[in-house]
Amino acid sequence: MTRLHRALLAEAIGTAALLATVVGSGIMGAHLSDGNEAIALLANASATAGVLYVLITVLGPISGAHFNPAVTLAMRLRGEMRSGEAAAYVAVQLLAAVAGVMLAHAMFDQAWMQPGARVRTGAGQWLSEGVATTGLLLTILLGLRHRASSAVPALVGSYIFAAYWFTASTSFANPAVTLARSLTQSFSGIRPTDVAGFVLAQFAGVVVAHALAAALLGNGRRSEARAP
Repeated sequence: MTRLHRALLAEAIGTAALLATVVGSGIMGAHLSDGNEAIALLANASATAGVLYVLITVLGPISGAHFNPAVTLAMRLRGEMRSGEAAAYVAVQLLAAVAGVMLAHAMFDQAWMQPGARVRTGAGQWLSEGVATTGLLLTILLGLRHRASSAVPALVGSYIFAAYWFTASTSFANPAVTLARSLTQSFSGIRPTDVAGFVLAQFAGVVVAHALAAALLGNGRRSEARAP
């Protein structure tokens, strides 16, 4: 198996596990909280932050642990990846994200595919997604430059946990996650018609983060570590 094939397998495993955690914890949190959305959100945020720490730690050395087309695009813009490699990463992330949602539904004996019904739209939601994505990418890029790469899993997990609470959108910050979450009617879901607004805002966040990173770090390739 080539290095790229190993990397793509790691991206598939990590992205599927991330979505299974996001959706599964949403289902479990809503069930245990008896309708209390604050408790459900706490369960969702805690599980997501925790699994991100684990996945980035164990899979980062293999693929960089992107699990997110926004991260992959940022790395391509910074010259860290070739176009073909980046395209393969994104394709795998999208497919694995859908598989992860289906896995979560199967674990809770639910229909594998469920068109999302939760309304997530409006200027505040879109701004939140732009802010969440910008912050996530800067956490990764600045963390890799100024801290040991071993610190990045904790930085990303901590940022996502916080962003669940300080953004109106609960910080999807990931186009693959957004698309896949349109296939669940759980607490974690989003209406399919709301996906485009979220994704556009996330890509706007990539542009802003890339510009800020270029100003803060310069445009040169990084040599210290691969990006999660």
